[in-house]
Amino acid sequence: MTTATTQIPGYVAGTWDIDPVHSDVSFTVRHMMVSKVRGRFAGFSGEIVTGEDVTTSSVRAEIDAASIDTGNEQRDGHIRSADFFDVERNPTWTYTSTGVRVDGDDLVVDGDLTIKGVTRSVPLALEVNGFGPDAYGGTRAGFTGTTSINRSDFGVDISMPMDGGGVVVSEKVQITLEIQGVLRTS
Repeated sequence: MTTATTQIPGYVAGTWDIDPVHSDVSFTVRHMMVSKVRGRFAGFSGEIVTGEDVTTSSVRAEIDAASIDTGNEQRDGHIRSADFFDVERNPTWTYTSTGVRVDGDDLVVDGDLTIKGVTRSVPLALEVNGFGPDAYGGTRAGFTGTTSINRSDFGVDISMPMDGGGVVVSEKVQITLEIQGVLRTS
């Protein structure tokens, strides 16, 4: 095991299914140059494999783009349209890791994110929150992943300039993943 693995208390190697009830896939984007709008996706699934050595771990996930929820149905409908996500033609987004590396005291998951048929390399800063038993006789693991992307890099390139300068929706999107995995037993 690597030093990074031995520094993770209770580390368990295995295959984990993402528990969507106890996980959150969310984002933050600057709106009208003065505030931030937060949103989340209600539909997602995936698998995490923690290797004996943490750097041999992997993840793959799918997000239902139509499941966006920003707390405003009119805005969500517009985001689902061809102006933004075009969910009729691009209903699913994917993330597939290409590696896990130690960066100083931190872990980074490198991977390919596909949105609207465009794939880009996106690293996730990873925090391993812990491993432990659940109330049902199983084992759980928790992870936090964060990154920022440029929406235009993925073909979400609507331009909505404001009078006096600036844009309605910023290019930079901050992404936060709070993931709980359930260890497979068979």
